[in-house]
Amino acid sequence: MKRLLLLAALAVTPAAAHAQQGDGNAIAARAARVYRSLTSLSADFTQVIEDEAIGRLESHGTLVQSGQNKLAMRFNDPKGDAIVVDGRNVWVYTPSTTQGQVIRMPLPSGPVYGFNLMAWLLDRPTERYRITYLKRDFVDFSQVDVLQFEPASPDMPFRKAVLWIDRDSGLPRKMEIEEEPGAVRSLTLSKMRTNQPVSEKTFRFDVPSGVRVVDQG
Repeated sequence: MKRLLLLAALAVTPAAAHAQQGDGNAIAARAARVYRSLTSLSADFTQVIEDEAIGRLESHGTLVQSGQNKLAMRFNDPKGDAIVVDGRNVWVYTPSTTQGQVIRMPLPSGPVYGFNLMAWLLDRPTERYRITYLKRDFVDFSQVDVLQFEPASPDMPFRKAVLWIDRDSGLPRKMEIEEEPGAVRSLTLSKMRTNQPVSEKTFRFDVPSGVRVVDQG
């Protein structure tokens, strides 16, 4: 009897695994469609970076994006830090760690990977990642599906990512990225607002008086 049960389990497992993988791909594909359809997205965020070299860094602020080429992350903790993508340039201003300068770099072609995590992960996800369904979970009392993303090619600067995707909205509520050479970055979103009017001033970075612009790239 035990041998029959084992054989039955072995016979069922591949089909179950295939169905689960299919569910993961379908959920990721839906999230990509919802993301592409947005005219704007605003949210509060908590970002945590854990690295053996620098320890644990936690920050908070607001995130606003319009399309894939405009993004503003403005921090209230540490106060004054900002990452702004204005459609032509990326501005990185971190007076909490480097005072007196702001880094300006030209906008890369395609999604602004590294700054816009949603664009990073939801640009053709089923083509660019091996997706595994992990479990159902909750984020702020909302039901989510948890998926693991592993890059299908070695040119991505991270080993894997885990997304908590809201079952109602279809959008990520939390993202966790295992970056090279071993740091883990997580971004948790709350108070998400979609398709609301956003002023162009949101994506403009005004260089503070006395701050030097350092061009890179």
